[in-house]
Amino acid sequence: MSEPGVEAPEYPFRNPGALEPPREWAELREGCPVAPIRLASGDSALLLTRYQDVKEVLSDPRFTRQLDAEGAARVTANESGGVFGRGGDGGGNMTGDTHRAWRQLVGRAFTAKRVTAMRPRIQAMAERLVERMVAQGEPADLVGAVGFPLPVWAICDLLGVPDSDRDRFAYWSDTMLSMTRFGQEEIDAAQDAFDAYLMAHVETKRAKPGDDLLSELASMVEGLDGRLTEQLLVMTAKGLLVAGHETTANMIGKMVSMLLADRSRWEALLADPALIRPAVEEVLRFDANPGFGMPRYLSEGVTVAGEELPAGTTVICSMASANRDERQFEGADEMRLDRSPNPHVTFGAGPHSCLGQALARTELQTVLGVLLERLPTLELAVPAAELRRREGLLVGGLERVPVRW
Repeated sequence: MSEPGVEAPEYPFRNPGALEPPREWAELREGCPVAPIRLASGDSALLLTRYQDVKEVLSDPRFTRQLDAEGAARVTANESGGVFGRGGDGGGNMTGDTHRAWRQLVGRAFTAKRVTAMRPRIQAMAERLVERMVAQGEPADLVGAVGFPLPVWAICDLLGVPDSDRDRFAYWSDTMLSMTRFGQEEIDAAQDAFDAYLMAHVETKRAKPGDDLLSELASMVEGLDGRLTEQLLVMTAKGLLVAGHETTANMIGKMVSMLLADRSRWEALLADPALIRPAVEEVLRFDANPGFGMPRYLSEGVTVAGEELPAGTTVICSMASANRDERQFEGADEMRLDRSPNPHVTFGAGPHSCLGQALARTELQTVLGVLLERLPTLELAVPAAELRRREGLLVGGLERVPVRW
């Protein structure tokens, strides 16, 4: 913990560059693994930066997602708390048996088999997007041309959302992930519109089921209270859409930037496409611009890293700092495309680990394979140092990734 009288630093920390980690991560892992911080709301919390601590806390049921509890730190500058408030993350505020039942139910429908069946459609869409980018000429913005359209298409395909409605989701997603970018009135209006859309979509799926995840969930008669309620279906759809769209969309741009920032990485993948799968895992581990991290609220007193944390404490788990912990990863500050094993915690750990991680991995592996095959001469059109981060959101990303080929 910090010395008395020393003001807690503002969090998230500033990155020296879009692809470089904040210096504070290494400093805190070494000297202050449970560190006081001040959030965008002005509230105080504690930041965990070591791998073992982060993994243990994310797996410990005493660290809850009850971020609307009295005394819990507000993560954002907005009253609603964005994705961490108003039940916005799809089952995030459920606990115990209810949460386990919800996870089991969604897990039964959101299977690896379903994701595997989507792969050919994801590949075809990635190829179309790359072809369109090439046709429009270079330099192109990879984020706008491929990064954002592909994941929103995939998650909407999963949920049975019509093509004509897909462009609306990026804005709704941004407002849910706002720390400082949007005002409260704008966030509330966007969320009301989002909720109304999803309620109508759920009703449509109940009346006329299709071959999609939401239709399958709506038709299930076992599980929570005998059936998923409309509200819980909306929460589930909302959580999958925000998590499945925004995080993967940003990760595509960051992945390609990391691999092109050092040309030898791209050349290694061209020489051996079998590296694509472990390279994606290493990119996920190495990401220096991941966004906020995962908040937890402590329901009872717990000891973490030798510190006694009282009930009512809010902690923020920095999975990205944990992923660079030398205690867990040899050469943690080096990107090794063949790293194995690679037990990173990018998708969390324990009962709240990301349900959509199989889909995210499939999208990242697929789009990387398409780019390597179609555009082997791909390169950044600006120096990596000139790439700019997206600011004011809970999810890290790059504003643009200019490329040529």
